[in-house]
Amino acid sequence: MKIERVKRMTIKEFIHVFRDPKMKGVIFLMPIIQALVFGYAVTTDVRNVATAVYDLDNSSASRELVARFENSGYFEIVSTPGADDEVRGLLDRGDVRAVLRMNKGFEKDLLGSRSAQLQVLLDGTDSNTAGIVLDYSSRIAGAFSREVLASRLARQRGRVAASMPGVEIETRAWFNENLESRNFYVPGVIAMLVMLITLMLTSMAVVREKEVGTMEQVMVTPITPGEFILGKSLPFAIIGFIDVIVIALICVFWFDVPIRGNLMLLLAASGLFIMTTLGIGLIISTISQTQQQAMMSTFFFYFPAVLLSGFMFPIANMPLIVQWFTYLNPLRYFLIIIRGIFLKGIGVSILWPQMLALATMGILTLWFASRRFHKTTV
Repeated sequence: MKIERVKRMTIKEFIHVFRDPKMKGVIFLMPIIQALVFGYAVTTDVRNVATAVYDLDNSSASRELVARFENSGYFEIVSTPGADDEVRGLLDRGDVRAVLRMNKGFEKDLLGSRSAQLQVLLDGTDSNTAGIVLDYSSRIAGAFSREVLASRLARQRGRVAASMPGVEIETRAWFNENLESRNFYVPGVIAMLVMLITLMLTSMAVVREKEVGTMEQVMVTPITPGEFILGKSLPFAIIGFIDVIVIALICVFWFDVPIRGNLMLLLAASGLFIMTTLGIGLIISTISQTQQQAMMSTFFFYFPAVLLSGFMFPIANMPLIVQWFTYLNPLRYFLIIIRGIFLKGIGVSILWPQMLALATMGILTLWFASRRFHKTTV
């Protein structure tokens, strides 16, 4: 392998990429915009749920319970309907996500040592949000119920009986103390965007030579398949590293995502991941005859890779046969690595299986791409 040939091929590829001034914005500006948009969008935290209160009792007890919901920060009272038809209309139009209904006699039941009924009507079209809202409601109502019970015992049996010992739960969340979903999802945005950029660029690399008619010129030169693949890959690897650094800075300084691990380990793992995505992109490029085919093939691979990576849906919840397929997905391994470095601060001693998997996949894909190029040029 001669370095001069690789150097010339690399320069040629950079010229191709940056010949169009708009490509600079696509490569460097668009990932920044997407990182900002995705950073705000990819969160499962539920706050300020639009809520209606249908209070038929209108007593001090019912108003106090409503105040508990409103002061929690999770619920925002936006409507107070006066009839069942209004409640149905609010839910049908999507004006509210939850309705708190208390029937007449709510306070009387509390004071009379009977269970008072609070009905929570939920918009279940989004089952995930509905489940979270239901959990919030249960916790708020449960705390209110315990206080009422303690007050009742104090009146009936005295203050000593009311303070009977019980089980007190003390919780502590490791790695993500405030349980913010953004800290879990935003680091994954780095992997998604870098994969998309590198796949898109490399999938066009070889097929572009075929379309513009320069492949024949390459074939008559003394360049070897390995030198050709390396020269094609280096520019996109450099672009991938730049995107990793830029998006990581956005994660840390804009979204306040903690990074507790080694930065050099992050770059090393990113290099293995980029090597894998470059190899996959080059394979797509060698088997495609047109840039349109390469584009469609890229998205055909990219979207299943995201869905089967654990970025949005836990892999453990997938059917067993689908879980086996995820072992062929490089994004699965890199998400484990990048979240481990950002949130847990763990190192090679724990992450080596994922890094070894990425290194193996990278070597195999680049080797196969080189073989494919050799077959298509002889």
